[in-house]
Amino acid sequence: MNEDKTSPIQVIDRMAGLLDALAACDGSTSLKILSAETGLHPSTAFRILASLIQHGFVARDETGHYQLGPHLLQLAAKVRVGLDVRAVARPEMEWLRDQVGETVNLTVRQGDEMVYVERVTPNRMMRVEQLIGSRAPLHVTAVGKLMLGEAGASATREYARRTRLPAYTRNTRHDIKALLEDIGASTARGYALDDEEAELGVGCIGALIRDATGLAVAGLSVSAPIERRQQEWIDLVREAAQRISARLGFASLTILP
Repeated sequence: MNEDKTSPIQVIDRMAGLLDALAACDGSTSLKILSAETGLHPSTAFRILASLIQHGFVARDETGHYQLGPHLLQLAAKVRVGLDVRAVARPEMEWLRDQVGETVNLTVRQGDEMVYVERVTPNRMMRVEQLIGSRAPLHVTAVGKLMLGEAGASATREYARRTRLPAYTRNTRHDIKALLEDIGASTARGYALDDEEAELGVGCIGALIRDATGLAVAGLSVSAPIERRQQEWIDLVREAAQRISARLGFASLTILP
């Protein structure tokens, strides 16, 4: 087959082959070696490498040799955080559960939703349960509102236009002005509340978890029947979130008393 008439899938396969060849090398390597390792014609390998360089997946050193690029390191760091956060969070989640006697959730943002990726539950009959893998819109969850706060007012307005802020209960913030006010207050104080906004009878307290770069990578929350939720839990939730963040390498200047 003529190499100039390749399908998009073939191009991806060739890109992957070149990246694998680069990863197997100790340091940088030449076009000639990469061509031999992958079986690609040098001109084909050169064109694909040039595109990979434009996107930061490959770099060239002063000798003209090729090496893995900085964007791959950034992606790898994100994967590491995703893999680490559940294991790092679990002991602190169990500590928080033991302090408050209610369900503790770990969530991450995916697009316009929060996804529940881990939870610990108390040994009691009546409790709030969020199944791992379940999802909820950003504007009806405590952590989701904080994630919107991280994105900023403009992004929040775009989220509102995109989703139309569906109301799940009579307490849902389905008006953009009310939502922005709630987000602003929540962001300023470092925690957010869900006052029966996703489900009647259920209240939550949420705080953000940050990685070493300060990026909000997840959220920690306590879910409880609204009549059992206590104001005293706020500092406990924030403390547990700060501990998890610290274990991920985040150095916070705000220390709770």
